[in-house]
Amino acid sequence: MMYNSRISGTGYYVPEHVVTNNDLADIMDTSDEWIQERTGIRERRHVAKGDGNTTASMGVKAAEKAIESAGIDRDDIDFVVFATLSPDYYFPGPGVQLQQDLGLKTVGALDVRNQCSGFIYALSVADQFIKTGMYRHVLVVGSELHSLGLDMTTRGRGVSVIFGDGAGAVILSREEDRSKGVLSTHLHSQGEHAKELALIAPGMGKRWVTQILEENDPDDLSYYPYMNGQFVFKHAVSRFREVIVEGLEKNKLTASDIDLLIPHQANLRISQFIQQKFGLSDEQVFNNIQRYGNTTAASIPIALAEAREAGKLKEGDLLVLAAFGSGFTWGSAIVRWS
Repeated sequence: MMYNSRISGTGYYVPEHVVTNNDLADIMDTSDEWIQERTGIRERRHVAKGDGNTTASMGVKAAEKAIESAGIDRDDIDFVVFATLSPDYYFPGPGVQLQQDLGLKTVGALDVRNQCSGFIYALSVADQFIKTGMYRHVLVVGSELHSLGLDMTTRGRGVSVIFGDGAGAVILSREEDRSKGVLSTHLHSQGEHAKELALIAPGMGKRWVTQILEENDPDDLSYYPYMNGQFVFKHAVSRFREVIVEGLEKNKLTASDIDLLIPHQANLRISQFIQQKFGLSDEQVFNNIQRYGNTTAASIPIALAEAREAGKLKEGDLLVLAAFGSGFTWGSAIVRWS
């Protein structure tokens, strides 16, 4: 027997430390007007020295809220899927850290490295495990700690002003009614554009930590993220639209059926462009990038948890999740809320 999965619980965590655009203007050549005009971001959260936050620990805090929201016990969790581009260790991934820190049984823990599309990919993996009947409850986490790895100078402002720290989580649970829950997911990649949004070092095939330390070159930018902003924007708006249409057509739906769209919070201008293309009202699209910046794999589950708390979702609503990012990778999930 095949099942569907439904999002039974949501949770999120963001660090207390707020970094405004004016705060960034104090340490680099930028301004609140410059950042808002290009990204829509007003502020973001960064971990603070000594606050104990890591990618794994923030994921744990978000997961605890999702478990409580779902009304299940942590022993009910059968599997963990953890999406991040900023793990605490190069290896192992944070999935096993979360398994330990949550006190879970020796359940499997899978790490997903798909950057801004990471949560959609992780959700799709979890959905397949539940659809086939292998698991009943899967914990899906997206967590990022960007701030410690950014070039917080004028040189790096094109990237550094965009990103924030935080974590979001959902519990996916078995749903026997095939008309409810996650109806379908759709995943794509185009590796020819990998270097247009990438962090090249450290990496075994390019520049490893030992080389960076040996050369001690202050002008070596290979260990900072690089983004070809205009190129990424152009591809993002195209792929967002394509993968949303793909999901709708798969389920014999149209844009007029969408009750709520939660896009990956990459750039408010991208979200507004997609909103316009689908003819959606402000009430039909949920954005929070203004307050958190781009939290990569965490952005959709954070926004989903906030939207749920704000009463934006009711039973029977059609929820569309979509993301585009480094890789390039992109994806969507079509969900009948239950």
